[in-house]
Amino acid sequence: MKASARMGVAVAGLAVVGGGVLAVPRLLDDGGKAAEQRLQGGPAPAVSATSPAPAGPGQGQGPFTLVATGDIIPYPSIVQRSADDAGKAGEYDFRKILAGVKPLVSAADLAMCHHEIPYGRPGGPYTGYPTFKAPHQLADALKDAGYDSCSTASNHTLDDGYEGLARTLEHLDRVGVGHVGSARSAEEARAPALVSAGGAKVAQLSYTYGTNGIPLPQDKPWAVNLIDKDRVIADARAARAAGANVVTVSVHWGTEWQTAPDEQQRELAQALTASRGADGLPDIDLILGTHNHVPQPYEKINGTWVVFGMGDQVASFVPADKLRGNQSSIPRFTFAPAAAHKGRWEVVKAEFLTQYSDMGPPFRVVCASCAASDGSLPAAKRSEYARIDEQVSAAVLSRGAAAQGLEHATR
Repeated sequence: MKASARMGVAVAGLAVVGGGVLAVPRLLDDGGKAAEQRLQGGPAPAVSATSPAPAGPGQGQGPFTLVATGDIIPYPSIVQRSADDAGKAGEYDFRKILAGVKPLVSAADLAMCHHEIPYGRPGGPYTGYPTFKAPHQLADALKDAGYDSCSTASNHTLDDGYEGLARTLEHLDRVGVGHVGSARSAEEARAPALVSAGGAKVAQLSYTYGTNGIPLPQDKPWAVNLIDKDRVIADARAARAAGANVVTVSVHWGTEWQTAPDEQQRELAQALTASRGADGLPDIDLILGTHNHVPQPYEKINGTWVVFGMGDQVASFVPADKLRGNQSSIPRFTFAPAAAHKGRWEVVKAEFLTQYSDMGPPFRVVCASCAASDGSLPAAKRSEYARIDEQVSAAVLSRGAAAQGLEHATR
């Protein structure tokens, strides 16, 4: 579905210039050659400065599905699992870990991840809490799973300093996965990940509440996007003015281990969804929350869907009081052209699935709502997944989303 439904992925930059908006291509589809040469220390090849023209009326416009997943946090045990799966000294393979959700991700017209941690230097060392560093082969697995773009603004973005931040973005560039939320230049910091689906241009923005006390580089204050209501709205309007038909905002926020959204989340969600442009239409079409470790509710606020927290997609919590940290939800929204507003798309179907980091062995990420009815699995395993599905669903629906039209999907 993805190959035929998308118009081809292009990651573009938008910079505000003199009160206007100038489209500046950041990385077009060059197969990752530019990033590969930078990683090898060579000059980057020239990249075309021509962005794809927006689709006009009747030019392939139609519904598209957007799937998102929560925080990817490869703890040391997960890194070891990827090494075992690779089966070769010094190699790491995360593809088997994500294989259980690949069918959902790859089937979506547009798939977004949350890339919480930086990559360490090739060969390591790779570390866990409190300062994470993961193998860069994770980027290859994200591409293999079908992700189009990832938010990268989090409290762990600077765990390996600016060098780790830049290394992470270079490897995402190398495999052709878009990214937003951290940056190697001021221009890149203001640029959404811009992708095409169903004839629509979709912009993804990303911000975090902080960086765990690690200061932003003095000469690079733009390295990580921090939450600022006015900045978020301004960036959304800039993206819209530059041609985005749909604007999504990924926000790293809230209180860890708390199912209910906290005051900051509620107030910011209210303000962002209430923001309207000169045409009276919303500046932001979808808010996707991360950081809390546990699934949080979905809620339609001012007519816009807010996912307060998806929970961790890849995690390996062992203590009994933290096992909820291995549970998460997968929002899936279907957008279609808005009949009443030319050039705008709107959510016509809202769904969620449930997900589980199954400790195994072997460790694997599983679609719990899918597996709960999989007759090929042992009854005990189906029962376990059904219990996870029930628990995640209770959190997702805890603020009345079912009455607002949110559906529980099982495939």
